[in-house]
Amino acid sequence: MTTYYSEEHEWITVEGDTATIGITAHAAEQLGDIVFVDQKEEGDEFESGDEIGVIESVKAASEIFAPVDGEIIAANELLQSNPAALNENPEADAWIYKVKLSDPAQLEGLMDLAGYKTFIA
Repeated sequence: MTTYYSEEHEWITVEGDTATIGITAHAAEQLGDIVFVDQKEEGDEFESGDEIGVIESVKAASEIFAPVDGEIIAANELLQSNPAALNENPEADAWIYKVKLSDPAQLEGLMDLAGYKTFIA
């Protein structure tokens, strides 16, 4: 399993042609207390750079952008009842989507952990 990071502070972990997408701990920290997550639905297709949801915190609202092309195969229902889970564990249990990748080659344009740490430094 490999994890990649976007400049918009999303992470994507890939197993085969299925990926899990979430926001980084850095993004969650910057947002502050998260109070609402607006998610797209299973079956929705998207392209890299598309807005695929919105996270609202007590500070601001922030869009979730697709780091790659794909189709949503699951949205994390936990976030509907407990959006604050993104503050507690954003890079594990509080994933946002499971997606089927359209073009795995797009992953090459994302950062690895070392690159992301340099990016946010």
